[in-house]
Amino acid sequence: MPKIGNIQLPDFPLLLAPMEDVSDPPFRSVCKANGADLMYTEFISSEGLIRDAIKSRKKLDIYDYERPIGIQIFGGDEEAMAISARIVDATQPSLLDINFGCPVKKVVCKGAGAGVLKDVPLMVRLTQAVVKSTSLPVTVKTRLGWDENSINIMDVAERLQDIGIQALSIHGRTRAQMYKGKADWTKIAEVKNNPRITIPIFGNGDLTTPEQAVEWKNKYGVDGVMIGRASIGNPWIFNQIKHFIATGTHLPPPTIQERVSTVQQHLDFSMRWKGDVVGLVEMRAHYANYFKGIPNFKDYRIKLVTTNELDAVHNLLNEIADKFATTEVENNHF
Repeated sequence: MPKIGNIQLPDFPLLLAPMEDVSDPPFRSVCKANGADLMYTEFISSEGLIRDAIKSRKKLDIYDYERPIGIQIFGGDEEAMAISARIVDATQPSLLDINFGCPVKKVVCKGAGAGVLKDVPLMVRLTQAVVKSTSLPVTVKTRLGWDENSINIMDVAERLQDIGIQALSIHGRTRAQMYKGKADWTKIAEVKNNPRITIPIFGNGDLTTPEQAVEWKNKYGVDGVMIGRASIGNPWIFNQIKHFIATGTHLPPPTIQERVSTVQQHLDFSMRWKGDVVGLVEMRAHYANYFKGIPNFKDYRIKLVTTNELDAVHNLLNEIADKFATTEVENNHF
């Protein structure tokens, strides 16, 4: 069973990927309730933390029931990363994760996220600055390399392990691929099977079904998998994978009532954490995913994203639970 520092994880843990504007505390709460073993905050700008930017500071919010949980930071300046590591250290998450994988232009052009893949010595210095500035276990999430001509993940893994990181999550694409094409898990497996590598290696990219989880577990030998986009509107995927690994059979898909109940929990937490207006508005991005596969749902989807009163949204959700109670849902998540 993999360990990160003193954190004992279950055999083949399922990790919730850090996703900007998605993996906030309300979303994490429903993923935790449905089987996520280790979760991460949205990535937090080191510069924003130092400036005391409200949005960055709010992303530090974690709750005891979420443990083990990692706070993820990004940046391209050693001093800023060191200072932000000390700020994170004071909030006492379970671990501190560094993002060297985000491919988004606004992050990359600052020499952060996947932008650091073009300068491995800088990546090493940034990581070393963080490791020296915190008492927390430090982990890293990254990609295979900048592009297909510069796949350097083996070198990166060895060098980062040598300076003290305690786990590595690898997204099986280059920065140039963004989220297009297929993730290459063979490169992740090569890192895992390198006899020099002793830290846990977690694979990430394109995993959407319990069958894939079992196949890739056996085929690539990774210590666990990190799930991102497949969990959006589908937090049940964690328990579905666990059940399939244990029994070889599928859990039944969530009923309409289960979907509605989860949406209501997510919505209520969103309102509490973000405030009435922002909480209600930002929840709108989730409805289409939660109710994916329900036939003739368009009118309700439009109402959900245009209704401005919490009570009215709850009434709509209750109406959905009643109207579609016996509807066969096409499970488009698989």
